[in-house]
Amino acid sequence: MSETIHGRETQHQHKPMSGRKALLLVAVLVILAAVLAVGGILPRLRAQKVLAKRTDQLALADVVVAKPTLGQPSEELVLPGNMFAYVDSPIYARTDGYLEKWYFDIGAHVRKGQLLATIASPEVDQQLAQAKADLATAIANSGYAKKQAARYTELLKSNAVATQDTENFVTQAASSSTQVKSAQANVDRLEQLVGFEKVYAPFTGTVTARDVDIGTLINAGAGSSAGQEMFHMDDEHTMRVYVNVPQVDSPSCTAGTPADLTLEQFPGRRFHGKVVRTARAIDPASRTLLVEVDVPNPNGTLVPGDYTEVHFRLHMVKQTLVIPAAALLFRQEGLRVATVVDGNKAKLLPITIGQDDGNVVQVTEGLTPDDLVIQSPPDSIIDGETVRVVHPNNEGGIPGAPAEENPSETGSGPEGGGR
Repeated sequence: MSETIHGRETQHQHKPMSGRKALLLVAVLVILAAVLAVGGILPRLRAQKVLAKRTDQLALADVVVAKPTLGQPSEELVLPGNMFAYVDSPIYARTDGYLEKWYFDIGAHVRKGQLLATIASPEVDQQLAQAKADLATAIANSGYAKKQAARYTELLKSNAVATQDTENFVTQAASSSTQVKSAQANVDRLEQLVGFEKVYAPFTGTVTARDVDIGTLINAGAGSSAGQEMFHMDDEHTMRVYVNVPQVDSPSCTAGTPADLTLEQFPGRRFHGKVVRTARAIDPASRTLLVEVDVPNPNGTLVPGDYTEVHFRLHMVKQTLVIPAAALLFRQEGLRVATVVDGNKAKLLPITIGQDDGNVVQVTEGLTPDDLVIQSPPDSIIDGETVRVVHPNNEGGIPGAPAEENPSETGSGPEGGGR
């Protein structure tokens, strides 16, 4: 009986022990599951953090920077030029008539005063003959009037004639003398017109055009409403070359500046000249300064109308900086250059440029020699944007690409690999 009771008590004591074991087992399983879960989540969180960091790094614009190059104190500026003869003159007739004969054709070299052509003007010749006859009449009348005035003046002393008559003859003598002068002036004028029947070379040069022939009707004067051009002459011992110099280079292009000419038909050859004068005014339409370059041409090698390139050797008034043309940003507010400040911040600077040969440009305002200029900035770059300064490498990789993270920090795979 007592054994039975003891056995029941023993059974009652073992039942609570089995429940605690179950709870303990559950707790162990929960802890184990938590450890396993944490072991998988932490690597993932760490990988996500690294991925976000790399994404931010890759989102930055990779830029290559360099300081501007100092420009030369003197340099060559090449511009197109228009070539003209030192003296270029059309020759018109000064009297009406018909061309009787011409003596020189195009290409002929003539000296000053040589006869180029003669014009037949019979009407002018007849007018001259009439004017000479009128002059003779005026001289005769004047002589008679003077004698009468002298006679009456002498008779007036003895009161043999009236004072009124004497005054009339004296006045007539003075009037007839004036008529003689007028007739003489008319004769001189017509003699000059007759002299214009012969057309002479006004200077030593070359006949470049002859626009009349024998029998051509000649009208005096110049212009479309009057006479036509008879000849055209050029004095080519010195050539004038006119060049439009950009405003930015105009302060350096002054009288005395050396300038050489190159022409396609003379490869490898240069003709030396210099700036002799400028317009001293900027053309508001083109913003250029008209410059004249004189080039000696003693042998007549150069001819008017040649296309030429003028090489100016300019002494720069102020120090310039040279940057690649690819560094320029064309914005609505004007020309800009992107620089890097504070290590990784973009700063857009307004600039003024000088010469531009397509590869590099001169910067005259807006930059300093210590500025770090972005060599080829993205079009979307803005002021204050964070950028990553990179340096080109020779390892075949992408310049500036972020370094690979240590695999031990992220696990062996996207799942963490820590299970």
